[in-house]
Amino acid sequence: MDYMERYHQWLADPAIDEETKQELRSIASEEKEIKERFYKDLEFGTGGLRGIIGAGSNRLNRYTVGRATQGLANYIKKEGTQEKGVAIAYDSRHMSPEFAQIAGLVLAGNGIRAFVYPSLRPTPMLSFAVRELGCTAGIVITASHNPPEYNGYKVYWADGAQVVAPRDKDIIAEVNAVASFGEIKEMQLEEAQEKGLFQYISENVDNAFDANVLAQRQAPEIIAEMADKLKIVYTPIHGSGNLPVRRVLEKAGFRQVYVVKEQELPDSDFTTVGYPNPEDPKVFVLAQKLAEETGADIIVGTDPDCDRVGAMVRNDKGEYVVLTGNMTGALLTEYILSQKKAKGTLPQNGAVIKTIVSTEMIRPICDAYGVELMNVLTGFKFIGEKIKGFEETGSHSYVFGFEESYGCLAGTYARDKDAVVASLLICEMAAYYKKQGMTLYDGLVALYKTYGYYREDVKSLTMKGLDGVEKIQKIMASFRGEIPTDFAGVAVEWAKDYKTQVFKNLATGEETQSPLPVSDVVYYTLADGSWICVRPSGTEPKLKFYIGVKGDSLTDAQAKIDALEADIDAKVAAI
Repeated sequence: MDYMERYHQWLADPAIDEETKQELRSIASEEKEIKERFYKDLEFGTGGLRGIIGAGSNRLNRYTVGRATQGLANYIKKEGTQEKGVAIAYDSRHMSPEFAQIAGLVLAGNGIRAFVYPSLRPTPMLSFAVRELGCTAGIVITASHNPPEYNGYKVYWADGAQVVAPRDKDIIAEVNAVASFGEIKEMQLEEAQEKGLFQYISENVDNAFDANVLAQRQAPEIIAEMADKLKIVYTPIHGSGNLPVRRVLEKAGFRQVYVVKEQELPDSDFTTVGYPNPEDPKVFVLAQKLAEETGADIIVGTDPDCDRVGAMVRNDKGEYVVLTGNMTGALLTEYILSQKKAKGTLPQNGAVIKTIVSTEMIRPICDAYGVELMNVLTGFKFIGEKIKGFEETGSHSYVFGFEESYGCLAGTYARDKDAVVASLLICEMAAYYKKQGMTLYDGLVALYKTYGYYREDVKSLTMKGLDGVEKIQKIMASFRGEIPTDFAGVAVEWAKDYKTQVFKNLATGEETQSPLPVSDVVYYTLADGSWICVRPSGTEPKLKFYIGVKGDSLTDAQAKIDALEADIDAKVAAI
């Protein structure tokens, strides 16, 4: 079926309401817009749905959300676990409360209890609630840090982690098997509540979450000593972190916490920033202004669903500078391992987990503490999968996990990245260094001197719409089919294709199989230890080039990054 046929099918479908049809009639003369909305079904991928809000098969709306939930309900009933119910959370985006209610009422229509948070909550609190309430699954309505026009729908399983293979493919099959919107069973709210099939989650779950987060403190005594001296500026960037982060910092004992008032309350348009991503320094303009006024030691900001955290600290010149996700991950790894070792709580079979595109500085840090480092594919669900495996086999004790995209988790109470615990630990770590007369920047410099000058960067190419999808596919096919012999004059030693699962040594011709699952990723390691990874984003219309180097100094490392980026630009331009 082509896009125009699908468009007219929606207009004729008796299951679709008149308001939606009127929106579609308003674009009747705009063929390109019709094509964008209908050239495909919004794909329910391994992480769920994510797309622009609006009418159409390639948009997020009550029908695509309803269809996804009906497919999930069908899967749960086939598993025979419907009695356990499903937990649901949502963030501050447009239509988030409405989509959460629709999902809950479709579950109710299928005889499955929905436990719904009464107001917006961070994604990690959904992960926690699934296990705390003994649910079979969870749903969170969020588009994370995407622009305001987006929303999304993520599915979690009973272990509190996002679904992974093979369950993800089985759920996708059930969603795709819902052939028409007429198959969606949705109960009215009043009836669902009367039957106990739609229930709001109590405050007890919030309190239990807080207790688990606070249990991750490494040195409460340092917080107690420095609580009145450390000044913190926090911004929730109009998202769901406002109350949980502030509540946990207060319970931990921090006294000098200043909140950016202009970004304190939920705002679906993210008016002060537009693009609410803590990876973008521009979101901290207001926070930096407040930090200058208050003399803050550290700035912390969380994204709309509060699973990613960004930070700014004062450098040796007294200027506020950004800590990347890799820098924060390295600092936290060193801090947690050093504190556990000092207190005698570092497990002998301890493991730290990072994604393949995260800094290699973690390797020498883990070696220094005798902790095993494990790599997983990009996506925190793979770290969650490892935690579950550790619990089932007893092979390792999870200590810490992170990814370069500003997400990390200490503890196993949640199975997804958690910016609430990350905010707490970053502030605790800042207190630890302040006690020694150092800033977090000083701590980072100390890491470089000890372990080497590792630097990383991400080069993102945004390519929207159908044309963008085709361009991304073309570039990926080129890098996969014509393996570069070098980048910036440095020879490629290994070309690792996670899609074909073949790792090839270009010098010897040796081939090995990938130890990780299939993924649309190409990874090159170079003769000087540098690496480049190419992959399409799973959440945004972007092609990403991840770059990592180790230099003799920060200047040398940056020069290597610059040279590699220039060569990547040239290679992409030639495709």
